[in-house]
Amino acid sequence: MREPEQAQPPLSDVERGLLAGVLIGEGHFGGDGSYPQITLRMHVRHESLFRWLERRFPRTRLYGPYSHGGRNYYQWMARGPALAEDVLPVVEDVLSDEIDSHVTARIKQMRARYADFFARHER
Repeated sequence: MREPEQAQPPLSDVERGLLAGVLIGEGHFGGDGSYPQITLRMHVRHESLFRWLERRFPRTRLYGPYSHGGRNYYQWMARGPALAEDVLPVVEDVLSDEIDSHVTARIKQMRARYADFFARHER
């Protein structure tokens, strides 16, 4: 039987910045045609970061480790309520055109392409 999830304390400012920074630098903001998602794929040497993401955002999913084409990596994904309610609000609170206009545009494109999904998950 799975243990009940413990409530996490709110993210600190440092944790919020860490999440936004990692996703700005390494994340993919898009979707699979049906649902939006944020994907983060990095080398297995970053396992501790992925485990932190898994703990702090328990509704997300961590896949791997994978070995493909000489690469060894994990893949973390935020979809569904985890994306709309847990991860994306943190990134959007930190991100602006001044910080990274390319990623800001990608998020706007994702929100527009999947507008119905986000409308259903508005708080």
